[in-house]
Amino acid sequence: MDKVEHVQVNAIQVVCSSSYYVSSHVAHKDVSLPQIWPRQGNLVAPISVERNTLAFFAGAINSPVRTRLLEVWKDDPEIFVNFGRLSTPYSQALLRSKFCLHVKGFEVNTARIGDALYYGCVPVIIANYYDLPFNDILNWKSFSLVVPTLDIPLLKDILHRISLKQYTELQKNVLEVRKHFQWHVPPVDYDTFNMVMYELWLRRHVLRIPL
Repeated sequence: MDKVEHVQVNAIQVVCSSSYYVSSHVAHKDVSLPQIWPRQGNLVAPISVERNTLAFFAGAINSPVRTRLLEVWKDDPEIFVNFGRLSTPYSQALLRSKFCLHVKGFEVNTARIGDALYYGCVPVIIANYYDLPFNDILNWKSFSLVVPTLDIPLLKDILHRISLKQYTELQKNVLEVRKHFQWHVPPVDYDTFNMVMYELWLRRHVLRIPL
């Protein structure tokens, strides 16, 4: 056990559970690995006016945050929150939504950010203390929104305050960054593998190797 703790302190880990609350994760030292389903190629995402759902989420009720989301927005006509079987394919729900909600579950990280980006949907991250993937490289504010969990009742107001011009810019940036959230065999320039390697290189200064 001592050896494990020694490695955790003296090495840069690549981890999926990159929450400040996870004892094995050291924020701003370790590298957050996004969860991404293997896919080939990019879709041509519809423009914003073709997306008739304000916000979408589907997933299990496995955290107080998701429970609160369901309590507040169940049966809302603009924010679609589903914790059972979907009546339409998951991909179609993403394509029809302007904003796609990443809501903390059992762990802070899920594949929903990668899903949202792949289908051209602007991610809304509802999770406190999440060390976002590639945080040293990407400007997350340019293609996503971060909403504190306490602001779940204000979610609709927050999204409605995003003007069409602001949303168009967010979605344009989504389409530009999604190449960083794809795996390729072999790796290609700017894909997830290369982003992880670059993030490791950027964070190399946090360790001091004794000579």
